[in-house]
Amino acid sequence: MLLAAIPATAFGAFLLPLLLQRFGRGAAALAATAVIGSCLTLVTQLAPAVLAGNTLLAHLPWLPAYGLNLSLRMDGLGLLFALLICGIGLLVVLYAFYYLSDNDRLGRFYSILLLFMAAMLGVVLSENLLLLLVFWEITSLSSFLLVAYNSDKYESRIGARMALAVTGGGGLALLAGILLLGHIAGSYELSLILAAGAQIRAHTLYAPMLILVLLGAFTKSAQFPFHFWLPNAMSAPTPVSAYLHSATMVKAGVFLLARLHPALGSTDLWFWLVSGTGALTLVYSASIALFRHDVKGLLAYSTISHLGLITLLFGLDTRLSIVAGVFHIINHAIFKASLFMAAGVIDHECGTRDMRRVNGMFRRMPITASLAIIAAGSMAGVPLLNGFLSKEMFFGETVGHPQFESLSWLLPVVATIAGMLAVAYSLRFVHDVFFNGEPIDLPRQPHEPPRWMRAPIELLVLLCLLVGVLPEWTVAPLLDAAAAAALQAPLPAFELALWHGFNKPLAMSLLALAGGVLIYALRGPLFAWQEQLPRMHPRTAFERAYRLLAASARTAVATVDNGSLQRYCALLFAFVLVLATWAFFSGPEATIRLAAQPAGEAAYIALFALLLGSIGATLLYRQRLLAVILVGVVGLVVALIFVRLSAPDLALTQLAVETGTIVLMLLVLYYLPTGKAPRSSASRLVRDLLLAIFAGGGLMLVSLRMLATPFETISGFYLQESVPGGGGTNVVNVILVDFRGFDTLGEITVLAIVALASHALLDRLTMTAPRLDADGRPWSEEAHPLFLSMLMRPLLPLTLTVSVYIFLRGHNVPGGGFVAGLITSVALMVQYLANGNAFAQPRLPLNAAGLLSLGLLLVSGVGMASWLFGRPFLTSAHGHFQLPLIGEIELASAMIFDLGVYLVVVTVVVTVLSGLGQLSARAHNQPVAN
Repeated sequence: MLLAAIPATAFGAFLLPLLLQRFGRGAAALAATAVIGSCLTLVTQLAPAVLAGNTLLAHLPWLPAYGLNLSLRMDGLGLLFALLICGIGLLVVLYAFYYLSDNDRLGRFYSILLLFMAAMLGVVLSENLLLLLVFWEITSLSSFLLVAYNSDKYESRIGARMALAVTGGGGLALLAGILLLGHIAGSYELSLILAAGAQIRAHTLYAPMLILVLLGAFTKSAQFPFHFWLPNAMSAPTPVSAYLHSATMVKAGVFLLARLHPALGSTDLWFWLVSGTGALTLVYSASIALFRHDVKGLLAYSTISHLGLITLLFGLDTRLSIVAGVFHIINHAIFKASLFMAAGVIDHECGTRDMRRVNGMFRRMPITASLAIIAAGSMAGVPLLNGFLSKEMFFGETVGHPQFESLSWLLPVVATIAGMLAVAYSLRFVHDVFFNGEPIDLPRQPHEPPRWMRAPIELLVLLCLLVGVLPEWTVAPLLDAAAAAALQAPLPAFELALWHGFNKPLAMSLLALAGGVLIYALRGPLFAWQEQLPRMHPRTAFERAYRLLAASARTAVATVDNGSLQRYCALLFAFVLVLATWAFFSGPEATIRLAAQPAGEAAYIALFALLLGSIGATLLYRQRLLAVILVGVVGLVVALIFVRLSAPDLALTQLAVETGTIVLMLLVLYYLPTGKAPRSSASRLVRDLLLAIFAGGGLMLVSLRMLATPFETISGFYLQESVPGGGGTNVVNVILVDFRGFDTLGEITVLAIVALASHALLDRLTMTAPRLDADGRPWSEEAHPLFLSMLMRPLLPLTLTVSVYIFLRGHNVPGGGFVAGLITSVALMVQYLANGNAFAQPRLPLNAAGLLSLGLLLVSGVGMASWLFGRPFLTSAHGHFQLPLIGEIELASAMIFDLGVYLVVVTVVVTVLSGLGQLSARAHNQPVAN
């Protein structure tokens, strides 16, 4: 339960800072600290068991038939990332309190940050890959909100849009890859997938699956050529940048590589795709970082380069390279968070991040400068700092790799060049910002930041030193556990030490240090050469592509969505016709001879009424009232057909829906234009006639083909399990609220959306009340006849009583929440029609949104309550209970579900009625009820 409590706490409390910001900045900061601190406490309580080599699992069925379960996993790799996410997140909260101005809505910022943190915790703790994908997409959405935090700035908006487009596109590729992976392995649970590595690698779908998964990882971790979104995301506030680059967003991709390596690695395709992409990103981004003038821009490209280094290590596919990759994840998180925070201090105190203007800061802020220099040294791989240790392991893995027997020098050369560039851009950051003369035209007078704003940087730099000097005492146990989880195999022999003697990795390190100093010394000619190169503007290219895509979408929509209902129906029926034709000719052969049922007089009368209503409504559609009545006749006949075919639930529902629909149409008819609709052209009439004939005839043929084709039905299961499994003898209702409860939840959610949409459409709509009807006759001043009004009022309590009766009996006989809600809705509509707006509005529920929320909450709440008993979502419970005076009764949790359905249905109609009432009041210049 402790494992499940980590993401539950994060997601359950992420809105707390937003709710408490009314009490001041301090309250919001304390709330964010409490949430992250609680998550960190839970993680540390589980750490001893994980460090001892155990893998902790928590499993809760969600949609087991589709392979989606709420399964969580904490092994060494998950523990490492959870500690980074929570630990650095806690420091970011403290740093942001001083960094953001008093005008910023700190509660809003902290809530989005906590949502982002919760999503990342979900990613690293997921045992089920589909669940991981859900959290993966939440990280994309929440990072979009963080990058666009300063939404009044164009750079923030375009940077957020770019990040969402790239990572969202990668998420779609990852979705396809995970679906293929689950198909190959037969499960989406990580434990089974990691154990089926040989089966996965031998499958014919391995190559496309691997490419899709890698696309998701590479876009998230900004690997070439998808790297361009990360530098443009630097428009986010610096606390966001520090968090994104160190422990969260961009680390998700390399986490996925580490997590899936045992199942997907150990092939030539993995080696060349992963190591090749990593090597290219490593060198290319390091060279770009050297020429950036913006401090955060330099650090952003350095992040991309280091992510390329980690990707290259995972691609090298040796056991020690995996250890080195995990180690560099730790080290990079520590020094990069401190560097971004230092960059934020510089920006905060100087008012600019341009290194051509920000010079000589060592004199003005010596403490911050010293901390930043140490962190930059770690980034460059200077001895006695943590970055040096993992860089040494990286150099060691590039020497003598078995894939490069004939070109054994190539990989070490690439690694050494990348090391030189890392030293060069680190040296530029240190020299240009903290030395290099005096500052030039700064907007502010720089000085040391507040004490507690600098505290997170001090703690992180201290970790750089401790891990660099005492690795065995500080990071070794966590590294061992994380690397073992990534390998899913025994650890190779290695030693975390500062001195391994004179060897090739040490020579490469010394050469990288010397070469980096030389490159920086030659920066003048290099900068001049770089200025002559053609400019590459990824943001401009993205904006042009985005505008082109948006223009194409607008053109396509304008072509289809031209305001013509005839065109909409024609396109719909044409599509259905094509789809039905394909289904008809591609389906199995019809081998069952259908037995004709004898038709009596009642059937012929019903058929005649059906034809009369259908043909009459088609021919007399210009006479609106008569057409509505004829449509009602069609609906009534359909209800009678359901009765004839022994489907009382469907008949009752059809009758209630038909009644409510006709009443609403009568209410709306009043506002339709009085002019005659233009007649269709002959060609359009021919088109519509052909579509109608083919669509209607095709539907008949497909229906007959389905009935004449052998099939297996699951109706026997429902009939057999309705009473023991659902606690009700009305199989239809049990299916709706139990067996297919998830479908019903989706349907009432759609109804809720309809209610909100109708409110949005009618809330501000103003129309003129017509004085004459379509035939030129004036409307009667007696809109609500006294006889009709007095007749309908006593029927309201009677109808409500019937609806309660229908609701209560629905689990065992025809009825239920949906039908009861429709009956209540019809009663309210009739009262409105008979007595008018002035009578109906005070009697309608005032808080429609609250009722809508309550209905959805009841339906989803009773579903989630089953989790408390270890059952899947929406599992119902039922039993017999003895009550005083009443005796034995049967109660089922599905009744609460049905009550939620009832509330949603009634609220939808109430919302529409209220909107129409306010529309009528505005049309007649009457007071509008709030």
